[in-house]
Amino acid sequence: MNKLVFLILAFLVTPSFSGCLEPEDKRTVIEEPGLFDFDRDIPKTTWYHYAGGINALDSNAVDQANITVNLTGNNAPYWSQGSYYGIGMTTFEPTMGITSNDNLYMSSYGNGPEGSTAIVQCPGLIGMEDLSDYSCMNVYDPLTPVPNSNDPYVYVDKWTDRIMKFDMHALAGMTVEWSDDDGNSWSPPTFATSYSVQDHQTIGSSLYPAFGHPTTWVFCVNGNWAAPLCSTSFDGGLTWSPEVPGAPIDCNSGGLSAHIEGATDGNFYRGNVGCNGSGYSIYRSTDGGFTWTEHPLPTEESGTADTWNFEEAQVAIDDENNVHAMWMGLDNMPYYAYSRDQGNSWSDAMMLAPPIGLEGTGFPVVTAGSEGRVAFGYVGDTGNQTWNGYMTILTDAFSDNPLFTTVQINQPEDPIDSSDAYPIGCGYERCGGLGDFLDMAVDQYGRPWFSLANNDAGEIGIFATIAEGPSLRGDLIELNPMPLGGNLTL
Repeated sequence: MNKLVFLILAFLVTPSFSGCLEPEDKRTVIEEPGLFDFDRDIPKTTWYHYAGGINALDSNAVDQANITVNLTGNNAPYWSQGSYYGIGMTTFEPTMGITSNDNLYMSSYGNGPEGSTAIVQCPGLIGMEDLSDYSCMNVYDPLTPVPNSNDPYVYVDKWTDRIMKFDMHALAGMTVEWSDDDGNSWSPPTFATSYSVQDHQTIGSSLYPAFGHPTTWVFCVNGNWAAPLCSTSFDGGLTWSPEVPGAPIDCNSGGLSAHIEGATDGNFYRGNVGCNGSGYSIYRSTDGGFTWTEHPLPTEESGTADTWNFEEAQVAIDDENNVHAMWMGLDNMPYYAYSRDQGNSWSDAMMLAPPIGLEGTGFPVVTAGSEGRVAFGYVGDTGNQTWNGYMTILTDAFSDNPLFTTVQINQPEDPIDSSDAYPIGCGYERCGGLGDFLDMAVDQYGRPWFSLANNDAGEIGIFATIAEGPSLRGDLIELNPMPLGGNLTL
């Protein structure tokens, strides 16, 4: 009887044990998707990384770098891809701007009427759903065009949409024209110089109070002084003050300045070599460009570039007046630091190039949107003088370990420059349509735009951006996708 009971119990229990003893390879293991497991593959021209070129997808590299990962909130990754779109004309030192009517503008050396500087308008790019939606044309066509200049420059006021066209003439003077109707009409030229020779100008506006216009304008030039010289207009460009030093009076920084940027709090900022001739500094004016203070950047470890980029300390101001600076180090890599107190103190420097073994980079430029959202533009050499365009994006610059997303804006088989015309290296010297500097801006929807040239295609001007990725303004959401462009748009 006891034996029978035992057999019955054994029969009842055995099936449950057999399930536990099944071979492990018959089980179904469900893995939780990772933060970088998007609904599609990451493009071969997109990289997610931390400062110092640490691959965010390589957990071993992240652990070895002692990085505490926190990819939540604004620091979360977004699927991103870069591309570019041709303007159909050549360019040189391509400055750019964007109006609230969603028109993009780029300067085009010598392609205007009678050989003047063209102001190329590209409607339809913003919000484009098909490549046929956009076109580009010159909109500078006054009765008497100003002769072409050695340094063309266009700037769009972020607060009033005024398009400002600056032309230098054989280093001897500068004229200013503007349009308040997206280039349909232009003011007569006014003179914006006094005693100094003019070279390598930069122009910006801010909400510093002005008596004759909603914004105050300041330009700075490389002139007859040991630092840049600057001039101010309080009436929208009609008249200009005498030029004054754009740095402390005893500053010996040299006259070459990166782009000037204005802020909603009325401040102006620009960057170049430190007053003692070493390092980089951001210079700040709180009185409309008449006096300036120096704010050294944390370049102790990065050093400073010993190439054509030696003066390039670029600066951008986000919507909450935080200051974002970019420069090239002695290793020809791009570096970044931010300030949340108008440049009085800075974060540690962060090397922002992707983990792909770039041999060097050049032509830095930076722009910003909402608080802590920043985009950087530059060119980089992948070897054998093959230069590509890159855009690196931050959506949470103030995170303890911010995630950088970098896109290459051209395909590998379509470099920006692969010629042997620049023996030092395209990114290290004046290089075809890139000239001396490039430019960037963020549109009202949060898409960053980067103006440069495709030298291999005959120095055609191009607007580069993220065809897909995160918005840098307003709610942090995915931008509406754009069709990819590339060399078929040249």
